[in-house]
Amino acid sequence: MRLSRSFAPVTTAVALLIALPYQAMPYARVQTAKEHTRGAQPPAEPDPFGAECRTHVIGSRVVAYCHNPYADTDRVSLHIECDPWWDIDSDGAAVAAGPAQTVRLTGRCWQEVRSAWVSHQRQVPASSAPDGT
Repeated sequence: MRLSRSFAPVTTAVALLIALPYQAMPYARVQTAKEHTRGAQPPAEPDPFGAECRTHVIGSRVVAYCHNPYADTDRVSLHIECDPWWDIDSDGAAVAAGPAQTVRLTGRCWQEVRSAWVSHQRQVPASSAPDGT
């Protein structure tokens, strides 16, 4: 027996509805009275962190100014990649940029600078640092 052409779309639609997962159905998620009264909790946003740094390359010298507008201390380091293969790349020591503080980082290559960037690290408060025992 051959199905009529009008039955084919109906059969396909029923098969798709049966195959859909339960969570995809519009009636699947019903709030209880307890959930409705307390409301949904928004996801916690992380604290803002990180100094804003501006890096300037002048010939073979690099100067970076980093300003930290946030309450947490940011430890910033200047990294310089030199252009000639024989010129040594450098990674500067980490400098603490406290709240509302601007720090100046400097470095140089013997010849040309290929790239320079600043890395950031959140400083761990002394009270939560491991004591080594």
